[in-house]
Amino acid sequence: MVRIRLSRHGSKRRPYYHIVVSDSESARDGRFIEQLGTYDPRLPREEARINRDRLNYWIGQGAQLNDTLKKVVRDHGKALSATSPATATA
Repeated sequence: MVRIRLSRHGSKRRPYYHIVVSDSESARDGRFIEQLGTYDPRLPREEARINRDRLNYWIGQGAQLNDTLKKVVRDHGKALSATSPATATA
């Protein structure tokens, strides 16, 4: 099964994560298929960098998000819709 999950990078007590598509059998920081973005837990979730087009593509192909990443994507989507010029009223 293909999973979309976080791969840990950074130093001790200063984690930094890459959002990756990988096989569920591979190690957390091991081999991955594609990198979709980054997430720094020391910043608000809304500031995560996510390639939404590729994320939607992989979800359409049947990839599953892990629980933490579901929250990050949800909050990132809320921030995008709040700052979108289409939702602003004149």
